[in-house]
Amino acid sequence: MQVLKVTSQDEGQRLDRFLAKFMPKAPKSFFYKMMRKKNIVLNGKKVEGNEKIAAGDEIKLFLSDATIAEFSEKTFVNIPLCNSFMTLDIIYEDDDIIVINKPVGMLSQKADKNDISVVEYINSYLLQKQEMGGTDISQAFRAGVCNRLDRNTSGLIVAGKSVKGLQYMGNIFRQRELKKYYLCIVKGKIEKSASLNGYLVKHENHNNVTITQNETAGSSKIITEYMPLGYGKLLDNIYTLLKVHLVTGKAHQIRAHLKSIGCPIVGDAKYGYKDVYQIFKHKFGLKHQLLHAWRLEFGNYSKIPAKYHGMVFEAPLPKEFENIMKGLDMDISILRR
Repeated sequence: MQVLKVTSQDEGQRLDRFLAKFMPKAPKSFFYKMMRKKNIVLNGKKVEGNEKIAAGDEIKLFLSDATIAEFSEKTFVNIPLCNSFMTLDIIYEDDDIIVINKPVGMLSQKADKNDISVVEYINSYLLQKQEMGGTDISQAFRAGVCNRLDRNTSGLIVAGKSVKGLQYMGNIFRQRELKKYYLCIVKGKIEKSASLNGYLVKHENHNNVTITQNETAGSSKIITEYMPLGYGKLLDNIYTLLKVHLVTGKAHQIRAHLKSIGCPIVGDAKYGYKDVYQIFKHKFGLKHQLLHAWRLEFGNYSKIPAKYHGMVFEAPLPKEFENIMKGLDMDISILRR
């Protein structure tokens, strides 16, 4: 017999899902059979599996050690330690969530099994803080991200440190109950604020998207709002610093939507102009789109704790972004007003 005690990181999830994480090799039918026979009980009571567990709950497994070992055998998750958490720019942290400023080049999630992403860095950080219940991360709740950014887009990433945090922050992003603002520099002079509406079509084989004005099979409705903040000049060309409100949130939405109006983001090899890309690469060493997830504004959404109501998170611009603004004679102080 073994007793599992539910921690604050694990509370809020269904019992059957918790058990599946503890014994990942066991079929679901095994859990339900054991619960029917009262070989698995919650706080001494018979359960069905859909119960939500809370911190302090006790789950008793009236199973042999051999059975538990057989179904619990896990492969250790190799997470970089060696002070990897020192590379994290932490904007905010509490018991349930962590907000970081992701640098350019870091993945939001693994694209390949050998990749190291934000998820691995955050879990490494938590493991070293001993917030994950030991040294074997495979036996603990793993933090997960609630929003994603392209590898070469910098800025705010929100992750859940507990099941509760992951659930309510994931929900607020899915329901669009917050405002997401980005900063970018685009080719051309945009003089007025505007709202762009259209449809986005994703092309999986080529890892790109196209924007249309008419709905087609497989397309998604998108809305992108923007406001010009300032202007700069390089080789007789005008560039605009834009504050972008991402109303919807589809892959490559901002990059493709701005290209569709003839104002692509500088440094963007996929959606930008090749001559502009080469100019900025030669002048500033820029090899990626100059796009930064700058600000998150939380409203009073009833499905998140009151402590987050009205909260605002801002991620400072990367030095590279600031240096390019200076090189274009843009007024950096506009962002502090």
